[in-house]
Amino acid sequence: MAKKRTLQIRETARQVGDHQRIAYDIECVSSPKEIGRIEQFLRSVNRRANLDDGTFYRLYVSTTEAVNNGITHGNKSDPRKKVCVTCEVNADMLVVRVKDEGEGFDPSSVPNPLDEQNLLKETGRGIFLIKSMMDRVEYFMTEEGTTIEMVINLKRLK
Repeated sequence: MAKKRTLQIRETARQVGDHQRIAYDIECVSSPKEIGRIEQFLRSVNRRANLDDGTFYRLYVSTTEAVNNGITHGNKSDPRKKVCVTCEVNADMLVVRVKDEGEGFDPSSVPNPLDEQNLLKETGRGIFLIKSMMDRVEYFMTEEGTTIEMVINLKRLK
């Protein structure tokens, strides 16, 4: 029987101007089984962020999609590679960064899953969901890997 991995979340706090910024980090191996650890991680983040159910759902779906993309497409499910998730929470926003060790891609080249010719394709929906659920989405490609940065504007929710 495979040993179950424990959830190791790092929490760091720092003062930035008038705001306290709390960051949470988790590292996942490139296995689809790791997706199950993300909900528990995000619930830890939500103890600080105190999101309503709908906003937590947006966070959960977007983050699990990004982690799945990092494992499957970025790291090609190579168990030697990692996917790192960081959540930063302050009074104004929640920022999630998911970093894989892949070569990157051109986000504009991903076909729109709503176009008629793409309706039956199995790829492209994750990015579409992320973009539709988050307030801002950006990609950063470096030699070390690809990072997707997703933002929820908390001021807008108040």
